[in-house]
Amino acid sequence: MKVRSPGGQVWRVSRRWVPWRRRLRGSLDAVPDLPGGLGDDPVSAIVGLVLLVLALPFLVLVLLAGLELLLLLLVLPVALLGRVLLGRHWTVEVRRGWAPWTEQPAGDWQASGVAVHELADRLRRGEVPEQTIGA
Repeated sequence: MKVRSPGGQVWRVSRRWVPWRRRLRGSLDAVPDLPGGLGDDPVSAIVGLVLLVLALPFLVLVLLAGLELLLLLLVLPVALLGRVLLGRHWTVEVRRGWAPWTEQPAGDWQASGVAVHELADRLRRGEVPEQTIGA
């Protein structure tokens, strides 16, 4: 649920569907644009190799983000089954914009829904919860 505080700050309050927070979100934004139009002469080949070496850390980061997404897709059905059928507890998280701000255990589906609405109402009134993530 997206809410706006009296100061104009955008907050997002939601249940976390998987047991962890994604760590590599937005990693594709860090990849630099490579210049196009490298020629076919030896100098262009050397420049291309240098650019490839410089881009290698970003390519590894993109590979890791893809592996994390694959793991998420593999674990998601099991996590949902555990939460819905076995009554696993939900975690409610508050994000300032997209940056994680705080999280708290909230109980079953109904209790977590109530917690989401209570936190959203508090944020609308300007009551900001204590930052517990990234502090």
